[in-house]
Amino acid sequence: MDEIAIRPAGPGDVVFLEDMLVEAANTPSHPGRSRAEALAEPAVAHYVEGWPRATDLGVVAERSARPIGAAWLRYFDETAPAYGFVAPDVPELAIGVDAASRGIGVGRRLLRALVDAARAQGIARISLSVERANPAARLYATEGFTVVDRREHADTMLLTL
Repeated sequence: MDEIAIRPAGPGDVVFLEDMLVEAANTPSHPGRSRAEALAEPAVAHYVEGWPRATDLGVVAERSARPIGAAWLRYFDETAPAYGFVAPDVPELAIGVDAASRGIGVGRRLLRALVDAARAQGIARISLSVERANPAARLYATEGFTVVDRREHADTMLLTL
């Protein structure tokens, strides 16, 4: 098996980040949305609109120089909060892994690399939203995220760095 490399995400990764956002947006309660359907939803699209903004931070996983997953942080505010919004000074995590590359630790590696990069930039906390039926919820809990808010199908989780 080819080695997986993690690198910083840049301006040229926007289309791939959109692809990974679509993977992440196809949740247990919203399965099978097309790329067009997912990105047409403003609450989803604003995770990548205008990528990269000055405060965005992201990483991409590659195998054989082909991207297979991405994780990124983006700040939101009260006027346009994201699903896992906690506070304007807490960036929210978005993460997606290509379906063929799931179950081999890519998500965990992406998450850890992004957390390390966030710490290096002085970020104190990271939030996210995850449906409780999503297998990734266990990953976040094992990596130290705790539930700070519950909605019908999803939890907002927070990691203090």
